[in-house]
Amino acid sequence: MDIRSRLNELFPLEHWKRAVKDNAWTLSKWLLFSVLIGVVVGAVGALFHHAIDRVTELRQAHQWLVLLLPVAGLAIVGSYHVTGMSDDRGTEFVISSVRDAKPLRIRTAPLIFLGTVLTHLCGGSSGREGAALQLGGCISSSIGRWMKLDAKDERVITMAGMAAGFSALFGTPLAAAVFAMELVSVGVMYYAAIVPCMLSALIAQMVAGFLGVSPTGFTLLAVPETTPLNLVRLLVLGILCSLMSILFCAAMHLGPRLYGKITQNPYLKALIGGCIVAALALLLGTDYQGAGMDVITQAVSGTARPEAAFLKILLTVLTLSAGYKGGEIVPALFTGATFGCLAGGLLGLPASFGAAAGMVAVFCGVTNCPLTSILLSYELFGGQGVALFALAIAVSYMLSGYWSLYAAQKIVYSKTRVEFVDRKTH
Repeated sequence: MDIRSRLNELFPLEHWKRAVKDNAWTLSKWLLFSVLIGVVVGAVGALFHHAIDRVTELRQAHQWLVLLLPVAGLAIVGSYHVTGMSDDRGTEFVISSVRDAKPLRIRTAPLIFLGTVLTHLCGGSSGREGAALQLGGCISSSIGRWMKLDAKDERVITMAGMAAGFSALFGTPLAAAVFAMELVSVGVMYYAAIVPCMLSALIAQMVAGFLGVSPTGFTLLAVPETTPLNLVRLLVLGILCSLMSILFCAAMHLGPRLYGKITQNPYLKALIGGCIVAALALLLGTDYQGAGMDVITQAVSGTARPEAAFLKILLTVLTLSAGYKGGEIVPALFTGATFGCLAGGLLGLPASFGAAAGMVAVFCGVTNCPLTSILLSYELFGGQGVALFALAIAVSYMLSGYWSLYAAQKIVYSKTRVEFVDRKTH
């Protein structure tokens, strides 16, 4: 047998031709869709960002707007009812869409956009990055259906939209891309989506930046040295942050049940919740309205009130459980930053670094996404102290157990043993 025949037997030419053709087609397809998703979701995300900033300025200038929160709640609930979306479960639907190939409806986008804007305008306590996941997910899923993608590709394009939405608002493309792949099933990464998620996130950030959205970032006042004592301090901080993340998740799940004991009427829930939140907002001040990014910045600068973390959890639960819209992610960052600022200082860590570590550790505990949390710490804090952040994140991830913000999320592999568990979160 000559050399050419032997090589062809070992490496069949037709096989390689087919593999190259298939890979070239797959790459070309995802390059095209990623650019499209990045541009569209990046532009919508920028519009959403500016809308939230504008209504926040209006609310801060006119504090009486908080008195309209019950009216805003009625409008939000009514809009979802009229459009046949009363059963919408927000980010839960997006997660289910990726795992179970359930379709997302395009009407979710304007509803979550306007609902979140109204919530922020009238002083409800909610974030916006969770809403961005829904915006990106439903827009990209709808584009996938219009383009006649099959169910498997539609799941990938939905993840790309989630990454683009998160990146457009936060300006953290690495964390956004990994978050979309890591969020759905804990212990399993959807690596098939890595190219569309990464490219969509980068393009969305570029488009949002072109439209005036600056990336979120913080300056640390001090980074501790890597010493045995500081490692012990971070271990303890990670333990405490895991407890805070469990408290946050438990409160978020308890809220709807408590409202349900009062009434099953969604309009009454919004009215009652709006009145309670408005009264507390007038009593406590503006720190707990909206997302609270100013308070997070203060915490990373080394200043936080002892009760801030717990009051933010309370106001967020009362707001979102009553039917108002927004996200849970920034309130979780608020909780982690204010708690970490105080706990870190008490443990002997710089308060600024404690706030930063608390942010990403609590974020990890409520989302069960350790790789995303490490990348988020890198992008938010300029790469300083990443290994130390990772230690607090790892402890919070392990000890937060099966708790999660999202009931649709599944724990596929155990956090403490090399064991397949495939169970729902709390």
